[in-house]
Amino acid sequence: MRGLSRHYELEITCRGEADPQTGYFLDIKFIDKAARQAVIPHITAACHNTPHADPAQVLAETLSVLNAALGGTLVSIRWMLSPFYSVELAMTTPNAANPATATLRQRFEIAAAHRLHAPSLGDEANRAFFGKCNNPSGHGHNYIIEPAVSVPLSGTDAGRFSLAMLEQFVDRAIIQPFDHKHLNIDCPEFNQSLPGGVNPSAENIARVFYDKLAPLISASGTGATLQSVRLWETEKTSAMYPG
Repeated sequence: MRGLSRHYELEITCRGEADPQTGYFLDIKFIDKAARQAVIPHITAACHNTPHADPAQVLAETLSVLNAALGGTLVSIRWMLSPFYSVELAMTTPNAANPATATLRQRFEIAAAHRLHAPSLGDEANRAFFGKCNNPSGHGHNYIIEPAVSVPLSGTDAGRFSLAMLEQFVDRAIIQPFDHKHLNIDCPEFNQSLPGGVNPSAENIARVFYDKLAPLISASGTGATLQSVRLWETEKTSAMYPG
């Protein structure tokens, strides 16, 4: 994807105290109205007039107006440009409507097999602790990986890091080495018979993927840095590193 998308899904986070009488902090209709007045028209106009604009810059232009419409309670706004790709802006202080960075996220998928097994435990203890996940032949998952990248919004590095670059780095660091592999057997990072090999739990996979991806992003010369990697093992189970 390049430029803007006519997919207007916004996640708005506000912070404040609940009214002791009503129990409300903000009426959801009030938040909805603020979004439709302060953000949606600006995005609609940008999609029509400047469709190749940087989504983070477009969203940044709405931040002060949205924060004012919400009475200064805005914490962050995240724009889902597709079901898999988003940009997020956070208020650095309650009144700072000009953030220095945005957070770019994109979801990727790999299919891989693994076996959860701790060599320091006996076979019986492993079976008792890991259950079916200790099956000697392993089992498979369709893993979802979501890197979160901090990108500059101002200065000489603004707009230099792109979604295309993230896709290239993820392909090099994660998809090519780990997709359609048996992690314990094919990948030295999870082969515990080798130095440094770790048990391929969701927690360890997220950490290994972060360690593989972070140097590529930092070396891109764009001012971008990897904030975190979240890995879903199932729709209900995920781990994020750093936590």
